[in-house]
Amino acid sequence: MINNYIEKRLQKDSHLRSSIDKMLAEGEVFFEHNLTSLNISGYRYDINEAVEELALEEEIIVQLVEDYIIQILKSNILFYKYIQKLKEEKDRGEFLDYTNIRNLAHKNLGVVRNLRIKDAIKILEEMMKERDLEHLELCVKALEISAVRLDPETAYETIKLIRVKNFL
Repeated sequence: MINNYIEKRLQKDSHLRSSIDKMLAEGEVFFEHNLTSLNISGYRYDINEAVEELALEEEIIVQLVEDYIIQILKSNILFYKYIQKLKEEKDRGEFLDYTNIRNLAHKNLGVVRNLRIKDAIKILEEMMKERDLEHLELCVKALEISAVRLDPETAYETIKLIRVKNFL
């Protein structure tokens, strides 16, 4: 019985790792096909820019980037929830209030501006003004890809913890 549980956990972990690998492999194509106007395909974060401009040690910036990855992966759950609610309101012909999405985008925008994460800055700025729900979903997916490519291992551990918490 324990061996069966361990085997299932290992399969889930393997599936999660392969989905992260797939996301990273397909990320550039996703950006090119869905968010061409943002010109973020091929972007790579340069930690040295943040180190120089903020006058902080690299280890501190690394920790702040890891904190951001955790924050954005948790925020994405809320973004999708807010978008789903807006879709339901749209289907009922109700007024669409984008305040929750904009507030959450604004909160995250401050963090990425401080850390000089340029692709995330462009994505979140787009989300601050966007009204097309399908495009907003693409932006949320792009944020996830952006966060994962900053540090795939931190993203993996965060997603794994989120799944465990959601299971409980």
